[in-house]
Amino acid sequence: MKSCELILALDMESRNDAIDLLKTIGPDLKWVKIGLQMFTANGPEWVREVAGLGFNIFLDLKLHDIPNTVAKTVQSLSKLPIGMLTIHSSGGVEMMTAANKVRLDLKPDLLLLGVTVLTSMDDQQLHRVGVPASAPEQVQNLASAVVESGVTGLVCSAKELNSLTPVFGDQLQFVTPGVRPLGSSADDQKRIVTPAQAAANGSNYIVVGRPIYKADSPREAVQAINLELS
Repeated sequence: MKSCELILALDMESRNDAIDLLKTIGPDLKWVKIGLQMFTANGPEWVREVAGLGFNIFLDLKLHDIPNTVAKTVQSLSKLPIGMLTIHSSGGVEMMTAANKVRLDLKPDLLLLGVTVLTSMDDQQLHRVGVPASAPEQVQNLASAVVESGVTGLVCSAKELNSLTPVFGDQLQFVTPGVRPLGSSADDQKRIVTPAQAAANGSNYIVVGRPIYKADSPREAVQAINLELS
């Protein structure tokens, strides 16, 4: 089994509470995901502040627009201390190719990630927005588009990895949200697995949020997940 690292989804209301949490967890955690909620509230300086605490930053903005707009946005974001950035693969090959060209030119170490089907969605919801395929089928379709574009990272549920890694395992790194330790609430996630299952299925990185920052001891929660991944 290849190595798999934990990413904390830092989706919190309070900037001060988030800083306190990160200081409490300390060096047991390497990666922090900053999403739309906190990026919108606190701006680029928030990214710099969290990076200044010694964490690697996964900026999860799920960019989805015309190719030129997404490319220009990646250009702007490349000035920030980020190690990962998400774009929506449903934006199409042309959009992803444009974004990847900017990455290669300006920040080649950045792992650009194509988001496939959100883990809050199931087949019924996909059909409701006009996608006839099942979630696993749509993830396969979008993974092919990601590879075609030259993007080298994929965001998907770990439930789909068994079919993805045999085909794309040598071309992509996999980041899997919707991971819940045993006994944790599923919250609004529908296609979930445990950390150990995600790692066994071939995930390179797992994303966990509420089960960590709502735990009685977030640091112990991080340590327990790291132990499960080892």
